[in-house]
Amino acid sequence: MASDKLKTLTDSNFEQEIKAGVTLVDFWAEWCGPCRRIGPIVEELAGELDGRATVAKLNVDENPSVPGRFMIRGIPTLLVFKNGQLADTLVGLAPKEDIKRMVEKHL
Repeated sequence: MASDKLKTLTDSNFEQEIKAGVTLVDFWAEWCGPCRRIGPIVEELAGELDGRATVAKLNVDENPSVPGRFMIRGIPTLLVFKNGQLADTLVGLAPKEDIKRMVEKHL
């Protein structure tokens, strides 16, 4: 499923991966229909933003600690981090251009 430009985050590598630059994180689960619909969009953005921002996914069922820290209650949830700090949030489905704009305003 994941392209070579799309990172997979876990509870153990999350802090290291988001600490520098701009990172878009897709919080998702296998059973989530809307997550499966937004997944290909996130993969496309990983290619389009390569070299400017990191794009990553975190499975909330396999990694409950990070979603708990950010009070993720609904998925898909997209969070943008800038140098380790939460910079933006989007919950639910959204068009690719809206997600891309959300990331680019933090570059």
